[in-house]
Amino acid sequence: MRKSPGRWIFEIFNYFFMIFICVIMIYPFLFVLAASLSSSSHVARGMVGIIPKGFNLNAYEEVFKYKYIWTGYRNTILYTVCGTAINLFMTVCGAYPLSRKQFYGRGFFTFFIALTMFFSGGLIPTYLIMRSYKLLNTFWVMILPGAVSTWNMIIMRTFFQNLPVELEEAAIIDGCSDVGVLAKIVLPLSTASIMTIGMFYAVGHWNSWFNAFIYLRDYDRYPLQLFLRLIVLLNQVNDITAGQSAVITENMENVISDTIKYSVIIVAAAPILCVYPFIQKYFVKGVMVGSIKG
Repeated sequence: MRKSPGRWIFEIFNYFFMIFICVIMIYPFLFVLAASLSSSSHVARGMVGIIPKGFNLNAYEEVFKYKYIWTGYRNTILYTVCGTAINLFMTVCGAYPLSRKQFYGRGFFTFFIALTMFFSGGLIPTYLIMRSYKLLNTFWVMILPGAVSTWNMIIMRTFFQNLPVELEEAAIIDGCSDVGVLAKIVLPLSTASIMTIGMFYAVGHWNSWFNAFIYLRDYDRYPLQLFLRLIVLLNQVNDITAGQSAVITENMENVISDTIKYSVIIVAAAPILCVYPFIQKYFVKGVMVGSIKG
């Protein structure tokens, strides 16, 4: 079909607008990458754009000598893998019953669960609960408090509702139990939604630092993002406590150069950036889960 002048103007505007949005989103990352590969003097004088000046890898050498970077990597990977597995298990177990019409009282339970999206006990009561269950400064305090997301459960419940009910009925006629229907019918058809929601959970765990800041005391349990926060703030805090200064290696000064800060940001973000392309096809397909029927 021949496009009208208005259609051409609309499409051209869309292309320029999307390019503008992409530039805004990509530029900060390119700047951080270029700064991490540049010399400290060029970065300090503000001479670095998206192309490195005085190319060198000294900042990365210093970062990888920093033993707590590897400790943070280990802890973050454990928190992300175990936390995402528990998140998906809890979300599926909660969403599947709520999506079944034969589940008596599902409207009440859905309302009760959705209510938690608007009201919560707050930080202090949550901290007291963690202390009463003796979870403070443990591995589980980083996983159990956020074991399920109400929003993600509702999205997955809606996706389960949109699956053809005839498949479930045929499986039941063949002798499948509810667990069998879930394992053999529902989950294989829900790969896109599971991968998408799993990606949301994994990114949340990988970027999490506030829970660790509140609940953890030992450096050996800190996630990578909390070490990144410490490194970034050390250049802004005049009174460095003994605990914080002990985290720095002998090769690092109390005042950390900007290039090291930028390199730590790249090191922290690299794993998620490497994983995303492998699940992009599921993400693109599943990002609209639960929004339409069919």
